[in-house]
Amino acid sequence: MSTEHVDTTRTETTDGPDGSNGADASAGTPDGSAATDASDLDGEDLVLGYPNAPEPVIDGESIAAEPGAVTALVGPNGSGKSTLLKGLATQISPEDGSVLVDGEDVHSMDTKALARKLGLLSQESTSPNSITVEDLVYHGRYPHRGFFERTTDEDARAVEEAIELAGCGHLRDREVGSLSGGQKQLAWIAMVLAQDTDVLLLDEPTTFLDMHHQMEVMEIIETLRDRSDVTVVVVLHDIEQAARLADRMVALKDGEIRARGAPEEIVTEDLLADVFRVDADVVQTENGPRVTPLRARHED
Repeated sequence: MSTEHVDTTRTETTDGPDGSNGADASAGTPDGSAATDASDLDGEDLVLGYPNAPEPVIDGESIAAEPGAVTALVGPNGSGKSTLLKGLATQISPEDGSVLVDGEDVHSMDTKALARKLGLLSQESTSPNSITVEDLVYHGRYPHRGFFERTTDEDARAVEEAIELAGCGHLRDREVGSLSGGQKQLAWIAMVLAQDTDVLLLDEPTTFLDMHHQMEVMEIIETLRDRSDVTVVVVLHDIEQAARLADRMVALKDGEIRARGAPEEIVTEDLLADVFRVDADVVQTENGPRVTPLRARHED
C-alpha cells in the first residue's frame, strides 16, 4: 500500500545475508530463516549522502526487506536510519548502488508506476489546512487514475478501507488544520494506506505522539503485518516498540549496519552497549524484550 505520497566493532565480521558486512543475527533463528529470499524491496551497495557534505552518511550498505513482514530500522541519533529509508524511498538519489522493487530499479520507473508499488509516510508530510480528512485520503488514490479521470468505485472502496483501518472515520469531515498531531498522523497514515501499495515505508511514525496515539499507530502496523502481504520498513527510536512490532530488526550506527535479525537476537545487552552506548538490563518476555537502561557509556 502507498503514497506520494564508539570505539565499536561489528557484532560479527562475516558478511550479512544480503551482501552487506553487517552481522546476521537471524542465522540461528528457531525457524532457520535468513534474509536470503527474494524481496519486494532491496537496497544494494548503497552510497547515500547530502549536497555539500564531505562524506556520505551511508557508504556501501545493503538491505533486503523480507516480503510481507515488518523490518524496523533502529539506532541512535545520526546513525543513518532515516537517510537509509529516504534512499529506499527515492527521496535521496544514491551516489552509487541501486534500489530495486520487484527486481526493477526504482530510478528507471515512471513516477506513477513507482507510486503504485511503494508508499512513504515521511516526517515532512504537509497539506493545506483547509482540506478535509476524507479529501486528503482520496489524494492517496492519485497513482491509480489519470489527471482528468473521476474517482471510481474502486477508489471509494480503498478510501473507506483505509479510513477504517486507520481508525479515523470520526475525523473524515474535519479540516486537517483543526486536528491534533496524533489525529493528523492517523489521517496521513490513512492516505498512505489508500495508495494501496506492496511496500510501505514509515519514517518515525510515532515520534512526538502521546502514548495513546503511539499505540494506535503500532496497532495499525500490526494489523497490516497480520492481515496483508504488505512489506513494511519502519524507522523507530523506541527499541522496545521496534522489538514488539518487527519481524526483523536492522541496527545502524555511524552509517553502518551493525546487526540484523529477529528482535530477541538484536535487543541484547552487548548490542545496546555497542550501538546505543548504554549499559542496560534486557529481559526476554512473551511481549518481547524489556529494556531497563542503567547508565550512559562514555568513550575514552
